[in-house]
Amino acid sequence: MKNPIQGFKQFIMRGNVVDLAVGVVIGAAFGTLVTSLVTDVLTPLIGAIAKVPDFSGLYFTLNESKFMYGNFFNALISFMIVATAIYFFVVTPLNALIARTKREEKELPAQTPEDIVLLREIRDSLRK
Repeated sequence: MKNPIQGFKQFIMRGNVVDLAVGVVIGAAFGTLVTSLVTDVLTPLIGAIAKVPDFSGLYFTLNESKFMYGNFFNALISFMIVATAIYFFVVTPLNALIARTKREEKELPAQTPEDIVLLREIRDSLRK
């Protein structure tokens, strides 16, 4: 039976677990950055144009219930900024890299069966 501590250590040291942890930390930091951008820069800018300085104060009342649709606007703006940033700074460059890699693979000459036979003969003669 395997030592539970050793098994846990192997699980934690896997590359994908560490990558996931780094991604979560970077994502949280990026979320804080975007929230600040929306709250401190974009919302006042849009508010100056729309004559509403802060969306979080926008609401309507129905049967004595407050519907805070201004907070929803702030969250919607934040989501759109995150989606735009991810598309232009992650998805687009990654797609370009994948396309370049595929193009380079196509440019490599394919080995024919005669090449493989010749390489095997060379390998066998070097073993002797």
